[in-house]
Amino acid sequence: MFAFADRSKNIEKLKSEHFDLVIIGGGITGAGVARDAASRGMKVAIIDANDFAFGTSSRSSKLIHGGIRYLENFEFHLVYEALSERKVLFEIAPHLVHPLRFLIPLFDGDRVGMGRMGVGMWAYEALSLFEAPQLHERLSKNRTLERISILKPEGLKGSYVYSDAYMDDDRLVMETLRSAVKQGAVAVSFAKATGARMSNGKVVGLECIDVIGQNTFAISGKHFVSTVGPWTDIVGHSIFKNWKRQLRPSKGVHITLNKDRLPLSCAVVMSTDKDQKRIVFGIPRHEMIIIGTTDTDFQGDPADVHTSKNDVDYLLAVARNYFPGANLKQEDIIASYAGVRPLVDDGSTTESKTSREHLILTDERNVTFVAGGKYTTYRRMAQQTVELCLRHFYNTEDRVRFARNQTKNPLNPLASAQALSEAQKEIPRIARHMGASEKDAQVLIERHGLEAIEIVNKYFSAGKTIWELEAQFAMDETCCGRIIDFYLRRVPLFLSQKNHGYEMLGKISKIFAQKYSWSDSEIRQQIQAAQDFEKFEMGWKN
Repeated sequence: MFAFADRSKNIEKLKSEHFDLVIIGGGITGAGVARDAASRGMKVAIIDANDFAFGTSSRSSKLIHGGIRYLENFEFHLVYEALSERKVLFEIAPHLVHPLRFLIPLFDGDRVGMGRMGVGMWAYEALSLFEAPQLHERLSKNRTLERISILKPEGLKGSYVYSDAYMDDDRLVMETLRSAVKQGAVAVSFAKATGARMSNGKVVGLECIDVIGQNTFAISGKHFVSTVGPWTDIVGHSIFKNWKRQLRPSKGVHITLNKDRLPLSCAVVMSTDKDQKRIVFGIPRHEMIIIGTTDTDFQGDPADVHTSKNDVDYLLAVARNYFPGANLKQEDIIASYAGVRPLVDDGSTTESKTSREHLILTDERNVTFVAGGKYTTYRRMAQQTVELCLRHFYNTEDRVRFARNQTKNPLNPLASAQALSEAQKEIPRIARHMGASEKDAQVLIERHGLEAIEIVNKYFSAGKTIWELEAQFAMDETCCGRIIDFYLRRVPLFLSQKNHGYEMLGKISKIFAQKYSWSDSEIRQQIQAAQDFEKFEMGWKN
């Protein structure tokens, strides 16, 4: 189990044990490093100052893709690496990573014409070694409008359709951490590193504070890795006085809509200017439409990032230009979310031109920093990080002992491709058992594979909804300790449901209260925190 109730016990382990690797930052990169290292037999600790996946890793465009626009910058290695990892993720997390078709409409006056875009399509598929779920299509104007009937027809020349994928970014973090924990890693959220213990000029331990209990403690280890994303420079300064800035943080904002308001049969790639240098996606998912993202420089604490009225107006303007018949209004927006990309400062003139390549920086004082990169390549980044650490900071015996990882195995054996296929046969039985629709049963199966059967057997009782089952599962298996974390990072309620699913707050809070023995006052505080986040993130509505 990966239960929040075990947190105190795990803190005692952090205090008393000596670890081969200590990781600061529980987003996708940290989770990937933890899983990679644990799969090699290393003794691993990972902490986060907030909930796991609190930062950038739950605020992405939720795409697994090679990045077709990077071809124009000749970043062929980045695209090849991402497309290779896309294939791996299809295999190890089929319940979280799903194929999706993308349509690029081309109009009169566009800088990139049909011929040049066609060359790009072939290059993209060649870099994937022609292992895309489907090869690309070239569509005429009429066939494009048959595919996306609400697309603007004026000036439309045609389009190209190609394959990439969408994913559940926050759940991918949780499943990666679950896998790491099952292989022996100790993972604790709401544990903040506040400084370093030094010996002979090297870091030998971390000074930490339990954010919940407000107690201080230390973690000792052989080597330390920072995977804090946009907080990299902040953490670097807190550990080393002579730290040099590494990042050019970039703010990205998305809005979500009901599928009825923007019925897209595939994702649409929209240019935001005549030069086609910046793009916005319209992405259909199983529960909503996502429109994003923006790309603007960001200064300050990434924890303070939120959506502004200008961000919303910008995204709505792009969507209205491409889909004028939809007549989209601000009132159609269900939710927004903002995040900060930890881009490595490469001297580019604009944030959108800044490379998505990652940086692994080894410091002789016994800390390795990881920043930048694409979500899609997290597993490869993690492998490179651990191998670089082993090469620089471990002896020959350790390098031999920890030489091989196991990260191409499924994240969850109960949700492998075969398990998902077998689980589909159980949908009618689960629906009958729960007295629910087959659609609800299918949601559980698609999210959990054969583990859905265990979830129903363990948690179901008469009258419970699937979201109440998800709440119990989240507490026991994804280290969820707060209602706000459940709504934002365990299920898609906040982003996809009208009124964010708050009509279920009473039932959900009761389940949390029973598990954690909350008082009435604590229940009210938890509910208020969830509602306060809406005001913070979506203050643009006022």
